[in-house]
Amino acid sequence: QVQLVESGGGLVQAGGSLRLSCGVSGSIFGISAMEWYRQPPGKQRELVARIDSGGSINYADSVKGRFTISRDNAKIAVYLQMNSLKPDDTAVYYCHIANWGSKDYWGQGTQVTVSS
Repeated sequence: QVQLVESGGGLVQAGGSLRLSCGVSGSIFGISAMEWYRQPPGKQRELVARIDSGGSINYADSVKGRFTISRDNAKIAVYLQMNSLKPDDTAVYYCHIANWGSKDYWGQGTQVTVSS
């Protein structure tokens, strides 16, 4: 059974940095996209960053210039480097991987808390 495991969340002061990692136990074939979502307290889950199979990258406007998504195809891992963090970045961050067969996989989430 495939599992996505996130790590790297925590408590950081505004202006600080964190690096989230998402690894996979098991195998996923035909990956179409690897993404990071987040869900702030009391709000809906939103897409933060996306990297597709061709390497195209997209970011939410709110994180452009501050967050960087990257991947390691050999290990099936995806990362999110978060710099210049703001209190509004406080959320549970989720890793998501989709494949061409319309299957998708979610991690359990990792809490990021940014204090002012």
